[in-house]
Amino acid sequence: MPNIDFTLPHWAYWVGLLVFPLVAAALAKRPRKTERRYVLGLGYFILLTGGMLGLHRFYLKNLLGLLFIPVFIAILYANAQGQGARATLSDLTNAVRMAERTTQREGDRVKTARTELPKMKAELAAAEPGSFAEKRAQRNVQRAEDRIKQGEDRIAAARATLTNDRPPMEAATAQLARWRSLSRYAFWLILAAMAVDALLLPLLVRRANARLPAHEEISETERALQELEAAENKEDSRHISAGWSGWIDRLSLWAGEFVAYWAVIAVFVYYFEVISRYVFNSPTNWAHEAMYLMFGMQYLISGAYAMLTESHVRVDIFYAPLSPRRKAWVDLFTSVFFFIFAGTLLMTSYIFAMDAIAVSTGNGLLSQWARGEIPTEQMLANWNMAQWSDTNIRWGEISFNEWEVPLWPMKWVMVIGALLLVLQGVSKFAKDVRAVMGRA
Repeated sequence: MPNIDFTLPHWAYWVGLLVFPLVAAALAKRPRKTERRYVLGLGYFILLTGGMLGLHRFYLKNLLGLLFIPVFIAILYANAQGQGARATLSDLTNAVRMAERTTQREGDRVKTARTELPKMKAELAAAEPGSFAEKRAQRNVQRAEDRIKQGEDRIAAARATLTNDRPPMEAATAQLARWRSLSRYAFWLILAAMAVDALLLPLLVRRANARLPAHEEISETERALQELEAAENKEDSRHISAGWSGWIDRLSLWAGEFVAYWAVIAVFVYYFEVISRYVFNSPTNWAHEAMYLMFGMQYLISGAYAMLTESHVRVDIFYAPLSPRRKAWVDLFTSVFFFIFAGTLLMTSYIFAMDAIAVSTGNGLLSQWARGEIPTEQMLANWNMAQWSDTNIRWGEISFNEWEVPLWPMKWVMVIGALLLVLQGVSKFAKDVRAVMGRA
């Protein structure tokens, strides 16, 4: 199987987080079709992402997609067996290599000891009986004889290991080659089928649309999903308050909707990770960390949205039965604790963000400015595109794995999330004041 040697560039990660939600939101807000039709663009998208399983055929209700499944299973099975054969081969190869080294090392030691032994025995015979020289010569002879005996025993054990392990090592090598050949042929077969379907897809879409009844409406499930989406949008708009605080509520709603689309990115990234790991035997060094950091940022940004829509978890046994005005009084009282928490979060996040930029490994103008080495005027005057494009320039803290993604943007997202939370708290405070004064 070919290897996927792909590492996501840092700039692509950030562009994806910024651009994808905008594109997804624009597509989601398009007018809904009331007539069911198969779309060629969607067919190619499914072919690209799930063509190995024949999902593009299933999308068009073509049962020939079932032919893709056994071939794909053959790839997975061959790779799994190949991994087992590779592990066995690795163990046997290490054992054989150690046995060969032992044979060579101990053979040299035994040869040297046998060469020196007659000289040591001659020194023992020439030494004066009972003298210190005789005792030393006896120890030297004994050590040489022990070295010869131990070396011969180790050589015998190593040769036995070579005799026992070389045949299964050769068998494991042949078995690994067979499984690799099977997975490679199955992959090229499924790739050829996908290439043929890429050419046939326009014809398949036309035929699928021709089979549809004239003016067939969307299914009840699709209609129910559209109605549910409309109800959710209406429910969200209900939380927007009147007056100047309304723009804060709209900002929180927009931020929550923006980061919600990041969950779709996770589907594609983890799908790529699974295919890379189990089909191409090429696990990535960036997928898990990228999504881990993304979900952390999503949690922070969506805090204001959760506060606005009251979707956070809380125990309201005593709070729920209260009238709106009494609820407002309670919220005004507890807002003291909220602003203590939110203000602390904002200030702490700002400290973390500045420290992340000012770390000693940062050699860019921004890091020098954050460390206080240069004034703001000098930093702005010397700014150029190299600060963005030069791979040797680092602004601050980076991760410790091979991907080495900068961590300081995540720290600044903490600041943004805390700021949104503080603003939403201000909006909630204004709404509660209006409710207490009877103006809500």
